[in-house]
Amino acid sequence: MTPEKVLAMAKEQGAKVVDIRFMDFPGIWQHFSVPVSELEVSSFDDGFGFDGSSIRGWQPINASDMLVVPDATTAKMDPFFKEPTLVLIGNIVDPLTRESYTRDPRHIAQKAEAYLKSTGIGDTVFIGPEAEFFIFDDVRFDSAANGAFYELDSVEGTWNTGRDEGPNLAYKPRHKEGYFPVPPTDKFQDLRSDMMLTLEKLGIDVECQHHEVATAGQAEIDMRFKPLMQMSDQLVWFKYVLKNVATQYGHTVTFMPKPLFEDNGTGMHTHVSIWKDDAPLFAGDKYAGVSQEALYAIGGILKHCKALCAITNPTTNSYKRLVPGFEAPVNLAYSSRNRSAAIRIPMYSSSPKAKRIEFRTPDPSCNGYMAFSAILMAVLDGIENKIDPGDPLDKNIYDLPPEELAEIESAPGSLDEALAALTEDHEFLLKGDVFTKDVIDMWIDYKMENEVNPVKLRPHPHEFFLYYDI
Repeated sequence: MTPEKVLAMAKEQGAKVVDIRFMDFPGIWQHFSVPVSELEVSSFDDGFGFDGSSIRGWQPINASDMLVVPDATTAKMDPFFKEPTLVLIGNIVDPLTRESYTRDPRHIAQKAEAYLKSTGIGDTVFIGPEAEFFIFDDVRFDSAANGAFYELDSVEGTWNTGRDEGPNLAYKPRHKEGYFPVPPTDKFQDLRSDMMLTLEKLGIDVECQHHEVATAGQAEIDMRFKPLMQMSDQLVWFKYVLKNVATQYGHTVTFMPKPLFEDNGTGMHTHVSIWKDDAPLFAGDKYAGVSQEALYAIGGILKHCKALCAITNPTTNSYKRLVPGFEAPVNLAYSSRNRSAAIRIPMYSSSPKAKRIEFRTPDPSCNGYMAFSAILMAVLDGIENKIDPGDPLDKNIYDLPPEELAEIESAPGSLDEALAALTEDHEFLLKGDVFTKDVIDMWIDYKMENEVNPVKLRPHPHEFFLYYDI
């Protein structure tokens, strides 16, 4: 879509407001609005000014002025605002040099796609994330100097079987038994369908929606695979739509990886395939019907997985899900069909076009622009350097004897471990200037200062249960 077509679209849709949006460094959508009269063809070159020092991980206060330049191809009408509102996603540039901002996650994704083409390996990388989430009815938490707590509730929560609900109609999925039950046990069919149909109205293709394994409203809605940049833009729309539809129903959605103790966490299994000249590069005659390039791609992810986790699993809470021995994809191995491996080769279809690899470790707390780009860079490093992934592991990892399990490497056990791995292993991310050293350093510093250390310094409520009477 051209700027002229965007203006025509705004007029046709009766837009009164233009909402300019961009992704901050940690991965939260930001926005501001202008009257539609302020949007001109020149706006798509001139951009709109804002204070970059107020955005997390960005500019110092002495160099705060930034520009966000709308991308005409991203134009959509917002489905929630009272007044008809045209939404445009923008790219961040320096107002003096007009250079793209290195810490703009969207710019990183643009460079990742450009680097793929420059290698000659392929021209398109398709990304298909399976972003899980929880739907809760009530969420309360606090963290102060003299106390901390959280409490979640859901009409579906198995802990509420004895609650007086006037009347309690039961049908609450037990722990780890929430996968695919029909209503009335599944109480969120209509809500998820509304989410799915809202996404489709925005032009986002959806493959399915369903209840997930955990009690208390865990769910999944799968978007159809798209090129990396398009999927990155869609993922922020995805989170925005799900949160707002849930709010309209009096519920709340979280993509936090591990909100519940003793039940399944929330992952984002990410499917990846590279194509060249409209032909799938990952289809072949090797193990599970994949190509040698696909095996090298797996080798790249397995080699760099510990560093990748700092970007694909970027919260301290991520590692409450990635715990060895609890059905989490922490073991750095690959397999066909075996869902206990970090990388799976899906076997649903024999079509060459369906051949892809599924990286199961990531979770949806990540910044999609950066996570998908980092995964692609690991894949390309594997192909370029012919990294051997070793033999597949088709046994159930959780049934292996300790001596065999000890030979399989694991993902990091904490965010600080992942950040330490990224400190030591990030050269593959710097190729093509996709991730700059400045981005890596700021990411590590920001995460340590704002997340890792604050969590380390605070007493945990369970410590009082364990130690108060010492």
